[in-house]
Amino acid sequence: MSGTGQSHAADAAPDSDPGRAAVALAYQRFEPRAYLRNNYAPPRGDLSSPDGVGPWKLCCLAQTFATGEVSGRTLIDIGSGPTVYQLLSACAHFEDITMTDFLEVNRQELGLWLREEPGAFDWSVYSQHVCLIEGKGESCQEKERQLRARVKRILPIDVHQPQPLGIRSPAPLPADALVSAFCLEAVSPDLASFQRALDHITTLLRPGGHLLLIGALEESWYLAGEARLTVVPVGEEEVREALGRSGYEVRDLRTYVMPAHLQTGVDDVKGIFFAWAQKKVGV
Repeated sequence: MSGTGQSHAADAAPDSDPGRAAVALAYQRFEPRAYLRNNYAPPRGDLSSPDGVGPWKLCCLAQTFATGEVSGRTLIDIGSGPTVYQLLSACAHFEDITMTDFLEVNRQELGLWLREEPGAFDWSVYSQHVCLIEGKGESCQEKERQLRARVKRILPIDVHQPQPLGIRSPAPLPADALVSAFCLEAVSPDLASFQRALDHITTLLRPGGHLLLIGALEESWYLAGEARLTVVPVGEEEVREALGRSGYEVRDLRTYVMPAHLQTGVDDVKGIFFAWAQKKVGV
């Protein structure tokens, strides 16, 4: 249940760390459409079931944005992968959204949807569900139109670099908020690398800004077509401790246990975490 989140620059400049270099090499076989089928089409993409993973993630995001505390002008989605669902509730609160990913194939997949091109993945079921739980009387077409209008750029990123977006990024920095779903644990060979990646993306966030982090619990691998990707297994307490070490106050941390009928053989994920964290002033 993981996305991707590193930088195009790494293609030209191989990572000097063997573990991270191996991760980058493995991701060259990543197939966005296979990943989307595995995780965002039924059964995991069935949003009608109240105990489903999709409704749980969308509810966590909608409820957090409904507090009104996570808002501003600029938001960066770290390691977007080929997905947009993670921004459906965010787009009402930020006028300038940057999407990012390590892989050009994922950035191309995002571009298809943003430009409404034939063959783009259909996120309308997700948009409809978000409109339903937000209860504002908005149509899914209006929701998607707003998101498309507010995504201003899709950029390469490498969360393992001290400047993840590069030296001269066109993204406005520091951002008012960050969102990241199934990225850090999926591109880190070990917990120390996971921590450093979290430290690196935190530099993109203003003091007092908010991070909404979604990730896999106790997962060690997942499939995306011919690619079998390794994941660093993390638990709830390890996530909480990592956020604290990176200078965050944890505002909310929720977990979801993956039910047996959603354990489909495309990964060994045990559950999902959702964390709302606020960067401390002075960090």
